[in-house]
Amino acid sequence: MTGAGEAIARAHREEWARVVATLARRIGDLDIAEEMAAEAFATAVERWPVDGVPPNPGAWLTTTAQRKAVDRLRREVRREEKHQAAALLLADPAEPLGAIDDDRLRLVFTCCHPALAMEARIALTLRMVGGLTVPEIARAFLVQESTMGQRITRAKAKIKAARIPYRVPFREDLPARVSGVLAVLYLIFNEGYLASDPEREAVRGDLTAEAIRLARLVRDLLPADGEAAGLLALMLLTEARRAARVSATGELVTLDEQDRGAWDRELIAEGHALVRARLATGQAPGRYQILAAINAVHTDAPDARDTDWSQVLALYDQLARLDPSPIVRLNRAVAVAELDGPQRALAEVDGLPLEGYHAFHATRAHLLRRLGRGGEARAAYDRAIGLAGNTAERAYLTRRRDQVR
Repeated sequence: MTGAGEAIARAHREEWARVVATLARRIGDLDIAEEMAAEAFATAVERWPVDGVPPNPGAWLTTTAQRKAVDRLRREVRREEKHQAAALLLADPAEPLGAIDDDRLRLVFTCCHPALAMEARIALTLRMVGGLTVPEIARAFLVQESTMGQRITRAKAKIKAARIPYRVPFREDLPARVSGVLAVLYLIFNEGYLASDPEREAVRGDLTAEAIRLARLVRDLLPADGEAAGLLALMLLTEARRAARVSATGELVTLDEQDRGAWDRELIAEGHALVRARLATGQAPGRYQILAAINAVHTDAPDARDTDWSQVLALYDQLARLDPSPIVRLNRAVAVAELDGPQRALAEVDGLPLEGYHAFHATRAHLLRRLGRGGEARAAYDRAIGLAGNTAERAYLTRRRDQVR
């Protein structure tokens, strides 16, 4: 591939999800859709550097992929269903838009089909629509890459075997799909907030901005859904700190060391307003609403020393009743350390089944350091550095390790 071809591929990679999903809905075969999209992209890489980029790259890629799919299906002359699918492609019927105007959000809702297990629909949607790689998705779920690849393969096989349609959802379909959609947006945001791929920038503003944009649309679609509002608030309060998260030398800056004057006060005000509005309803909050409230406490403190850790711990206790996962318990231990000391927090952290999670070892390292157990702290830092994919985070952990005596 030429340098120009590589540049074109990077510039138009976001069209991949649109092309795959369009073909999959029309022919009912996700594997063929992905193969034809890949061929269309390969053709673009060959031709665009010579012929120039077409006025509408996405339409060019979709049309090329459709033509390749028609040729592929026609060649399979013994399969009558494929002939019918080819005829549908040639007819190029208009697709109903359903309740959602935004192309990307339509794809997310379409892929988050309730017939699939929640983890499967989230992983498949992240791959098809979110643009995340299988390794990035695996890291988000804290599983091996091979395991995640198998999950995605099984999800596609179930779609094919059960003939699950790639139908654009109508308004009455949205409540059954929104939890999966919110989970997808949350994971896309997290990958942007702290990129797990060492080959990428430490913080990917393109992903966080797109996740926020889509979260706003979901809240507009479902204004009574508390978790939609909670997720938007959580994203806004987290995004508000982005400018202060990485130092000029490319090192992660932790919350307690950040320049709070660099935080985006407009985003904080909007996030706080959403949190207060949800509290005013008197309804029991969900996971995203509680996480947003925790972030509201942090962003309300003018200085890290002013943080109301007792309120943070109470919110984590509330969250643990909804989601008693090891990661929630790990994050709760940070608040315990501030209130009851590192020894108590370490007792709660040790034994958590998070050996493959870098933040588990980083948390242990910080607690061991505070307890004066230098050798153990350095070993924990080494383990965290080895597991961390984010370059800024690795630089921070390396410096902290080297300071241990």
